[in-house]
Order: sequence, then C-alpha cells, then structure tokens
Amino acid sequence: MNREVIKVFHLYKRFGNFTANEDLNFVVYEGEIFGFLGANGAGKTTAMKILCGLWMPSSGDIEVAGYNVYTQTEEIKRSIGYMSQKFSLYDDLTIAENIRFYGGIYRLPKKLIKERTDELLEQFSLTEYRNSLISALPLGWRQKLSFSVALIHRPRIVFLDEPTSGVDPITRRQFWELIYQAAAQGITVFVTTHYMDEAEYCNRVSIMYEGRIVALDTPSELKTQYKVDNIYDAFLKIVRE
Repeated sequence: MNREVIKVFHLYKRFGNFTANEDLNFVVYEGEIFGFLGANGAGKTTAMKILCGLWMPSSGDIEVAGYNVYTQTEEIKRSIGYMSQKFSLYDDLTIAENIRFYGGIYRLPKKLIKERTDELLEQFSLTEYRNSLISALPLGWRQKLSFSVALIHRPRIVFLDEPTSGVDPITRRQFWELIYQAAAQGITVFVTTHYMDEAEYCNRVSIMYEGRIVALDTPSELKTQYKVDNIYDAFLKIVRE
C-alpha cells in the first residue's frame, strides 16, 4: 500500500460555540485522488484550510506530508500545491509572468523557473501567447493553467477547492485528465467538488454533513452499500439518514 501523506485523527475546529469540524478521522495515501464532498456549509473548506496550514485546529492529531499542523505550517506550505475555487492567477500579468511569479513564491531557482515555464507553455500550446495577458484566455484554459502552476514546484500533495466550478462539461473532463496525470506521477490530489459525477472519478470519497464525516469509501462500495446506481443518489440517502 502507498504511504500515508495525510493523517487526521479526532480533528475539531470550533468558532466560539459553533463547531465547524467535529471529530474528523481519515488518512490519504500517496498518489490517491481523494474526494471531499458535502453541501455548502458542511465544513469542507474549514478542514482544507487546516490541512494547508492556514488555520489552526481546536484539537486533534494532524499531519500533512509528514509535518505537524501545529508546529510546522511553513514546511507544509512548501510541500503542497493549492488551487482555489475562484481563479487564482493574476489577470494583469502575462501568462509567462504568472508562471514565473508562482515559481518565485515557491523559491525555485531562476533556471528551473525558466525551464518549467517553457514546459507549461509548450504543454498547453501557448508558447506564442506567452506575453499575452491571462485575461485573454478562456476560463477553461485559465483553470487548467492554474492547476499546472499549482504543480510547478512538484508538491507531494495538491489541494483543489471546487476547481471546475463554472466551466463547461468538456473542459471539466479535460481538467480531470490533468488530475489523473498528476496522480500517476505520485502526487496526491485532495479535491472538493459539488459535482456528484466527479466523485465517480476519485479513488475514495468522504461525505461531510454538518461538520462531520458521515461516509467514507470508494465510489463503487458506497453505491453497493446504499443500493444505488450513482454517487448523487448515495449522497442523498446518506444525508437523509
């Protein structure tokens, strides 16, 4: 079995009297595509921010890429990539400038930044547009480029917060092909989504409801367990119960 790269035991996150995450327990493995599902307000984003080293948990034992979330947040940030729900590149910078900017944030050497900039531009057939503003690209292309930029420093884990929100079905499928490629290289992909059909593409999915994980298994096992044909129907059954 692949190595554990995320370990979460008894994670709680409280804001005053409100408990956003209640006793979360799960592990994620190297090269796994792990889906984190739940309706808005279920606690997905709170948990992801804790795993990314942005927020402190109220309690629990949590490690990400071998680092402790209480004492080694900077090491965690250097070991992960992150793509937000909203487009995360800068419209007023060119395509090449955006790539170089993020390479600098991750403290890559200038020579390596140049090499990986050229690689990404060639991968997306954008070499001749390297000096065009990001705003000139269609949304689907911007999302795919944003994902690739999140991988520029070869992280062990990449966190994707509803990355395909607002794009068309064809682009969504192309985006998931990029996710498969990353996982095949041993990168762990931790993805939140509200598209239930995308859950079918994950190796395992967890379903959150009101701050708790109420189900966690492979898509096929969840469908078998709840005697349904798709994850959407399994989700409805789980939440109603």
